[in-house]
Order: sequence, then structure tokens, then C-alpha cells
Amino acid sequence: MSEIIIAILRSGTPLIYVTLAGVIAQRAGVWNLGLEGLMIIGACATILGIMVTNSFTLAILIACIACVLASVLLWFVIEKLKANPIIAGLGLTGLGVGGTALAVQAIYGSQATVSAPFGVPRLGPAFGAFGVLSIFVVAMPFVVFALWLLLRRTRFGLQLAACGEHPFAARSVGVNPARMRLVALAIGGVLCAIGGAELAGGSLQFFAQGMTAGRGFMAFAAVIFGAAHPVGATFAALFFAVVGAIGIRAQLMFGDKVPHDLLQALPYLATIFGVWLSGKLRGGAKTAGSFAELKDQ
Repeated sequence: MSEIIIAILRSGTPLIYVTLAGVIAQRAGVWNLGLEGLMIIGACATILGIMVTNSFTLAILIACIACVLASVLLWFVIEKLKANPIIAGLGLTGLGVGGTALAVQAIYGSQATVSAPFGVPRLGPAFGAFGVLSIFVVAMPFVVFALWLLLRRTRFGLQLAACGEHPFAARSVGVNPARMRLVALAIGGVLCAIGGAELAGGSLQFFAQGMTAGRGFMAFAAVIFGAAHPVGATFAALFFAVVGAIGIRAQLMFGDKVPHDLLQALPYLATIFGVWLSGKLRGGAKTAGSFAELKDQ
């Protein structure tokens, strides 16, 4: 049982951090499809930072700076150049995937896997079987709670929601929507850096080209499935992680009896199902609201 819980936490934690980045961006009115690019930038910067500085603290700082700069670039393209946020986000994803591959090629002369001598600090033997988990896994519930407080119980959260839902009304009371979106995307950049660092350094301790494997898009789907609520989106991301862990467990149990490609596709099938179900539930809620309005009339 503990092995399954550890597998879920290991696979779900990077996804949750990136999902939270999507939540805060959506609250500001930005559907951030650049999560995949930001995540792989964070993963690459962490491993390369460890190789160069031989310090995890400096490596995660470098990753955060790189992801924040990439988020600021996205904000500039959206706010100043008036580009479509969806297209700009996809462009950032392409930049992240291609840019990290180019960086590894330029530094090492090939696109081979880059291994680090150490990764994210772990709990240690004192915690038994759970000692293999990293400090980011332990911090994850507190980060979710802190973001919930920030978005739901603070003046900043109310202003951010106003900028996302009614930017003209927010501007009329002295709140600058563009500035709020910049702050939200910058915070999201830090969260994506942590998610990428956990993915590359939490248990693997290496960076490989395309290692995010669509997790950024899964995080975006979790934002939709969880109705852009920090807790709801977290549970949606955990649901995808559970499906992924079941797929891995099934490979070990059934071996060649079930096609490996089908088992590996389970998290992505769950993502499609989650987005479909979210659309159905929202459509039903809108229909019920419409019938209620007609009845009142």
C-alpha cells in the first residue's frame, strides 16, 4: 500500500505545482497553455544548475528566475503586443521544448540525457518507506492551502478575480489588470519551476529531452476539471496521478498480457474524460440555470 501512495505522490506532486500555476493564471484571466514549456524549462534549469553550481539552492533559484522570465515574456506578448493568449501560450511551450533541447545541445554537444550527482533533498531514512519523498512533496499540501488562502481570503485574491472576470470594473476602482496578471504569471512561473525541479530531481535526478511528456497540458486540463479552484484542481491532478500509478502497477502485474502502449495512455485518456465530464457538468448547470430563469419569468 505504501508503494502505491509513494508512486501517486511522486507522479502527482509535479503535476499539482504546475496545476496551481494554471489556477492563479486563470484567476487573472489568462488561460495559460505555456505550462508545458515552463515546466520543462524548470526541469532543465534545475539539472543544469546542479551540474554548474553543485548546489541545489542555487539550482532552484536559477530555475525560478528562468521560469519567471519566460512568464514575463508571455505577459509582454499578451498585454503589450496584444497577442492571442492561447497562441502565445502554445508558442511558449514550443520555446521551452525547443530551447531546452538547444541548450543541452550547445553545452554538451548532443541531446543525450544529462544526469546530476544529486537532486531535490529527501526526507531520509528516519521516515521509513516515505523517506524517499522529497521536501517538495511534503511542502505541497501547505502550498495548496497557502494558495487557497491567497486567492479566496485576501484582498489580493479578490482583486485578481475581479481582473479576470470584470477587468473594466477593476480598472474603475484603481486596480491595474495588466499589473495583476504580471504578478500572477510570475507566481505561476515559480510554481512551474518547482514542479519541473520535482519532476527532474525528485526521484529521477536527470534531464531528458521531452521528459514532461504532456504533463503541462494535463495540468491545464486539471485546471478546467477542477473549475480553477485550488483545491478542486489539486484533486483533479491527483486523479490523473492515480490513473497513471494504476497504469504502472498494471504493467508490473500483467506484463505482456496487456499492451504497454494502452497502459501508458491511461493518464491521457483520463485527461480527455475529465475535460469532457467538466464540460458536461457545466453545460448541465447552465441549462438548469436557464430553466430557472424562464420559470421565474
